[in-house]
Amino acid sequence: MNCRSASFLLLFSMLIGLTAGCQVEDAPPASTAGPEETSGRRSVAFVTNQIADFWKIAEAGCVAAAKEFDIDVTVIMPSEATSVVQKQKVDDLLTTGVQGIAISPLDAENQIQWLNEVAEKVPMITHDSDAPGSDRLLYIGMDNYAGGRQCGEILRKAVPDGGQILLTIGRLEQNNSKYRRQGVIDVLLGRDRTIEYYQSQPDAFDPEEGELEGNGYTIVATITDQGKPEVALQKAEDALVTWPELKGIAGLFEYNPPAIYQALKKAGKIGKVAIAGFDENDVTLQAIKDGECAGTVVQNPYQYGYESVRVLNEILSGNESVIPESKYVDIPPRSITAENVDTFWEELKRLKGQ
Repeated sequence: MNCRSASFLLLFSMLIGLTAGCQVEDAPPASTAGPEETSGRRSVAFVTNQIADFWKIAEAGCVAAAKEFDIDVTVIMPSEATSVVQKQKVDDLLTTGVQGIAISPLDAENQIQWLNEVAEKVPMITHDSDAPGSDRLLYIGMDNYAGGRQCGEILRKAVPDGGQILLTIGRLEQNNSKYRRQGVIDVLLGRDRTIEYYQSQPDAFDPEEGELEGNGYTIVATITDQGKPEVALQKAEDALVTWPELKGIAGLFEYNPPAIYQALKKAGKIGKVAIAGFDENDVTLQAIKDGECAGTVVQNPYQYGYESVRVLNEILSGNESVIPESKYVDIPPRSITAENVDTFWEELKRLKGQ
């Protein structure tokens, strides 16, 4: 299912105020209704990988779907971005009698056994980040390799003559992280590949350590912060000292571009080092508007939430035809640059009631 921004924005603006049947844990509550307080109603859960503004938009999609389909939804945003905490939250959910789970796995490869145990108990789907080796019924999200390539194109255009490039990201254990990073690398190094190439050759991913060179670019390192914005900021500041000749930095999680921006501002290097990012943080969008960030790649988190609840509701209704043969519901990414940032941001402000 290809979801376009116009329809998502219209639907969001109509439904943003609806909260019936949705409970949020480890984040500001949307309401008090949840599976443990009701009987005879379907109940599902939407589990994220941490607390972030990105997930608050997805929460709104869950709220809208809960109202539309008359189903109880619990949104879980773990306070710590660790697989241990995520597992604890899901295991707790299962004891309440939740009937279906949509999850963004934090460490897909090492969570396979546990995910399969969950899938034995209730219908389970993945969103945002996939676990293709698990027994999940389907994945809802974007092609993260394609999204990474879009980010790489933004950075390549901003730094056309090559040079040193730094990549920053929360963690590389996640399936989406690996593909996103690889997409950026392949564009900069001039490789013409697709996600299918890496799906068929999992050993082809570039190593996480050491420099990567090609096509005039040197990717000096990939820095991880384990989902902690304050760590992302400190590591960005340290990187500017370690590699004073950097020409560009890609921030691949929502909070990374703002951290990069703050570090560059502190070092007096705004405009001297190009920034390419992911997601729609206000700091990132303002930097794009001011000509201080080359661009960002945005997803559609509202649809992640809405579609996850809709699909689980259909499955619980016995309608398994909702599962495509590919087991993939495609929600494409978009590039936001100076050419379209004003339009996109105005739409986003309306969504937030600003």
